[in-house]
Amino acid sequence: MASTGAEKRGYFGEFGGSYIPEQLQVVMDRIEENFLRYKDDPEFQSELNYYLKEYIGRENPLTFAENLTKQLGGAKIYLKREDLNHTGSHKINNALGQILLAKKMGAKRIIAETGAGQHGVATATACAMFGMECVIYMGKVDTERQELNVFRMELLGAKVVPVEKGQGRLKDAVDVALMDLIENYETTFYLIGSAVGPHPYPSIVKHFQSIISAESKKQILEKEGKLPTAVVACTGGGSNAIGSFVNYFDDKEVRLIGVEPAEAPTLSKGVPAVLHGFNSYTLLDENGEPSPVFSIAAGLDYPGVGPEHSYLKASGRGEYVTVTGQEALEAFQLLSKVEGIIPALESSHAVAHAVKLAKELSSEDVIIVNLSGRGDKDVDQVHEMLKK
Repeated sequence: MASTGAEKRGYFGEFGGSYIPEQLQVVMDRIEENFLRYKDDPEFQSELNYYLKEYIGRENPLTFAENLTKQLGGAKIYLKREDLNHTGSHKINNALGQILLAKKMGAKRIIAETGAGQHGVATATACAMFGMECVIYMGKVDTERQELNVFRMELLGAKVVPVEKGQGRLKDAVDVALMDLIENYETTFYLIGSAVGPHPYPSIVKHFQSIISAESKKQILEKEGKLPTAVVACTGGGSNAIGSFVNYFDDKEVRLIGVEPAEAPTLSKGVPAVLHGFNSYTLLDENGEPSPVFSIAAGLDYPGVGPEHSYLKASGRGEYVTVTGQEALEAFQLLSKVEGIIPALESSHAVAHAVKLAKELSSEDVIIVNLSGRGDKDVDQVHEMLKK
């Protein structure tokens, strides 16, 4: 797997690290030790590959969006179909990898945070498969926006805990999950869903999500005989984007473009700060506290971003742009009507930017859009928004 060349015990340049209480650092050290022990272990890899293929349904297609390409003119657009995974998003790749690691470590109880609910559903699914107790922390506002995913998690046997403190959104869910871990670390494994948190979590999530770009790189070379001009992915915490980018790090001619909600422009307007145990670009208010953020896509409601994305921006290897909620809503409808594919609102941000980018490029250019999830979870919400 490719590297930014910056990773050194949890740091990507100045970003990352582990700014946590000493008792929690002991837990992180044990997780890192086991991750390094098992990530390349043939037996562990064989078991993970079995579930990736037989349970998730990988490899998933790289679909040429022929109708959309014709309508826009310009570059060819391909969609990496993480929406076709079991549970409907990229989140299951990491959930299965981490739960196998937790099993090796003897954990009996799994906790997780979730915003849009897709990581919560993936975690609950993995826990059901392996017979583990599962507790999911979710901001109260997000439980109301994503009521169907809450029911899915409960149907899968998870206990969903609505978090009312703060804004009642993703940041607050992470706060409470970390407190749970501090209190119960002897029996509990925290299955973080995004490429955030104290070391080693950003590296763990990148490792298990790297399959996205490993597949897309092989597939685009088979289909086009060349690498893409650009890889485009939505960026909240950054798990699907880092997975989409990592195997292209060394291919300098490939543009790596992360798309943020204009309402939560962490990489565009944030400053380096410590949040949830790691240093990264963060949106701060006038008091130096994490700013309240809101996006129409609950999975992008985070005032920080994964530390490796911060490094990619600071080094110039990654490009980060913003898309408004209205533009994402239009892209949601466009892809549905033109290709018969309903994208998640998170993924719709990436689609929206790809629509702009394709028009600026020639027919010789190729864009890969990571379609990180399907939009079934968002249909009720979009229906209500369009009625207004």
